[in-house]
Amino acid sequence: MTPEDMALKAQKLFNEGFHCSQAIFAVGAEKIGLTDEGTQLIIASLAPLGGGLGSSGDVCGSLPGALAAIGVLTGKKAPSARDHRDMWRLSSRMVKAFHEITACYGGIHCRDIARVEWRDREQVKAFRSDPSDPRRECLKVIGETAQALGVILEGLTPEDNRTR
Repeated sequence: MTPEDMALKAQKLFNEGFHCSQAIFAVGAEKIGLTDEGTQLIIASLAPLGGGLGSSGDVCGSLPGALAAIGVLTGKKAPSARDHRDMWRLSSRMVKAFHEITACYGGIHCRDIARVEWRDREQVKAFRSDPSDPRRECLKVIGETAQALGVILEGLTPEDNRTR
């Protein structure tokens, strides 16, 4: 899956009902060949990151979704194990890319990008039913984040996670 394909698929998954964090992680997991039941549990565990971390409007869930995809491939799986040698470098690249992607919104927060008060049912209904301005901005951020993640993951495979 190319980074461009990842962008389109993440946007599609978001439109179908995934939260941004889930859409980004799902395409990252698919890119690196993870499709098992454990991956589905991770996708489910990322749901509360939607709406800017628990509907707080804080950090857009796209970033932690991307970092989770990097982490599932490069993070240690046991306390005594070691992280992949490139984990921090790749994670830092993702954070930097996300800051660049969201700079035009004034920050990395969901409230800046979506401009929705997630605890207001009417605003949430409007966001979900009207594919206009705020939703378009989320789709743009999701697509660009998925593409950036794809570029970062290029060349990595599940075997690259050298857990010791």
